[in-house]
Amino acid sequence: MVLTVLIAALAFSTPREIAFSRLLPAAPALAAAMWPVLPTVVLGALCLVLMLVLSLFHTDLGTPYTSAAIIAVTLAAAYGSHVRLQREETLFQVRLVADAAQKVLLRPLPSHIGGVEIESLYLAAQEQARIGGDFYEAIGTPYGVRLLIGDVRGKGLSAVGAASAVISCFREAAYDEPDLQGIVHRLETTVTRHSAAFPVQDQPEHFATALLAEIPYSGDRIRLLNCGHPPPLIAYCGKVRVLEPSVPSPPLNLAGLIGDRYWVDVVAFAPGEQLLLYTDGVSETRDHTGSFFPLPDWMRRQGPEHPRELLDQLHRDLLRHSDGRLDDDIAALALRRPGTQDRGVVGSGG
Repeated sequence: MVLTVLIAALAFSTPREIAFSRLLPAAPALAAAMWPVLPTVVLGALCLVLMLVLSLFHTDLGTPYTSAAIIAVTLAAAYGSHVRLQREETLFQVRLVADAAQKVLLRPLPSHIGGVEIESLYLAAQEQARIGGDFYEAIGTPYGVRLLIGDVRGKGLSAVGAASAVISCFREAAYDEPDLQGIVHRLETTVTRHSAAFPVQDQPEHFATALLAEIPYSGDRIRLLNCGHPPPLIAYCGKVRVLEPSVPSPPLNLAGLIGDRYWVDVVAFAPGEQLLLYTDGVSETRDHTGSFFPLPDWMRRQGPEHPRELLDQLHRDLLRHSDGRLDDDIAALALRRPGTQDRGVVGSGG
């Protein structure tokens, strides 16, 4: 409308030799990108009327040719608007399906499980994507609160399929298996079978890093089984512990190559402490100079926030560090035992 008024004003106020009126077909063409069909047609009709009115004041404007151009452009713009609206509706439906798929694959977690506060963060690197190859889950079981976070090699639908297989297996095994080693053996079998059933041309085998954790309902400790995944962090009162595994365990679907020995570490997780589980998309977020996000230093500067506040701040700082450009999927879980006590490391076992 602004363009139409501007062209009309210039056409009335300038000599006919300049012929601003020949720009009137641009108005309905631009409207098709933003307006529905009927308003686009109405604007085209308005431009046609303006052209006819101009011809009463200025002769030799090429009125027949400009009028024909307005009619042709308006009809094409109306069709273009119709096609755009259809595609927008299709995209809306696809997004609804993607949102439903995400809620199944990465379902919303309860804010409390077994007396532990827990929150999640997920960001897909692919533009307009809702889900990717990173995954997480948290379940209250007879053995305690059991957690899974991991990252499937690659991106796209093949990575999503592998992540879905891992999560589905974990949801069953977490209730059945008495220890974390039993769970990881079942996850290993699942990824191996999925990789054989759904091969990808440029990726003959799927593999995934994963971290399993178990927080018993009694006692102030946590069991960790790290399968090639970035180490979790525990923070309290400005002090950060990086929980590196005592003995490395193989990523999922690589046990056949490097052995199937899985080691469980037992560390303290006292009331008031913050536990952060994350994928490598967090720790490997780069700034414009190529420097990684300083996650342990960042964690050290955080106060005793609620896990939701901690993850919201992490989200903002990751976007600020990367200038709003994320090159990899990001998943994170933040947990806290309510309380103020602080304790040290208990020990490790296998």
